[in-house]
Amino acid sequence: MRIGCPTEIKNNENRVALTPNAVSAYVAAGHEVYMQRGAGLNSNLADEEYAAAGASILGSADEVWAKAEMIVKVKEPLREEYPRMRENQLVYTYFHFAASEELTRACLDRKITALAYETVEEGGTLPLLKPMSEVAGRMAALMGAFYLAKNHGGRGILPTGATGVPPAEVLILGGGVVGSNAARVAAGLGAKVVILDVNLGRLEHLGEIMPPNVTPLYSDPISLENCLRAADVVIGAVLVPGAVAPRLVRREHLKIMKPGAVVVDVAIDQGGCFETSRVTTHQEPTFMVDGILHYCVGNMPGAYARTSTFALNNATLRYGLLLAAQDVEKACKENHGLKMGLNMYRGIITYKAVAEAFGLMDSYRPVDFILGGR
Repeated sequence: MRIGCPTEIKNNENRVALTPNAVSAYVAAGHEVYMQRGAGLNSNLADEEYAAAGASILGSADEVWAKAEMIVKVKEPLREEYPRMRENQLVYTYFHFAASEELTRACLDRKITALAYETVEEGGTLPLLKPMSEVAGRMAALMGAFYLAKNHGGRGILPTGATGVPPAEVLILGGGVVGSNAARVAAGLGAKVVILDVNLGRLEHLGEIMPPNVTPLYSDPISLENCLRAADVVIGAVLVPGAVAPRLVRREHLKIMKPGAVVVDVAIDQGGCFETSRVTTHQEPTFMVDGILHYCVGNMPGAYARTSTFALNNATLRYGLLLAAQDVEKACKENHGLKMGLNMYRGIITYKAVAEAFGLMDSYRPVDFILGGR
């Protein structure tokens, strides 16, 4: 198969979808790999490394998209990239369709096949989302601490506290991969941490593994409001795979929060779990609503590009090799995880939550129907 890896063009998206090691693995399996010149530079990966691994280096994104049967990316195609997508082309990346009707309709119109990292499942987990969730969760605690500084718009609270002065209070909404990683880092800084979740089994597990300054609590409207009143930092870490994130914090909730408190909405890729959230960039990461500082960067791990690139490739390569070794239909029939990742097939939506998000049920067919397993 001909595999293409273009340079990411999202604002300050410094990751790259393939490392030289990944290129070497594809080439060893008999595939051709086309890298856009300079695609790995922001992850400190030189073209020479890719060439040595067996990739062909092409000068433009247009050339890469035109050559490839399968495009491997990090982030969803942006408007500039829509015309490059070809009918029946397989695009393997994070899509987060439910957060963007424009992207969903563009991919439908271009009749691509979309294999979304974020909905690939294995043993009840999301293996291709997990590494970036780890990075984003750990970053969330760091960003919350950074923006608590008064000169950044925050309350002027040092997360660690000081002799005779209490530490910051951090509230985390959701105890999954993002939330648990955020809690560990915040707790390591010395903050007082509360995790809210509705899964009792998860809360029990968190209670067993978290340090003493982390308190897992059952989430209900009263506990949510009480915790919001106390919090200096609130981290949104909720996830419904492939669907729009639930809006847990409404605008009126901001009135009960401390002025200068910081919101870090990691769920922004799926629309955000705060009513007041909107996507921001690393270039302009924050905005203020009703005295509450919001950090809602849609590609947080891009800031730590080299770490994130290698972590992502460690997870995506195995599935990518399966896709490249056979056509997508056969790969998805034989691998349940890949089947769950198939969000769109040649102009048909195959992931119900995406169709429901935008009233596109007329364009939806169950994935098993599409794959012939009627």
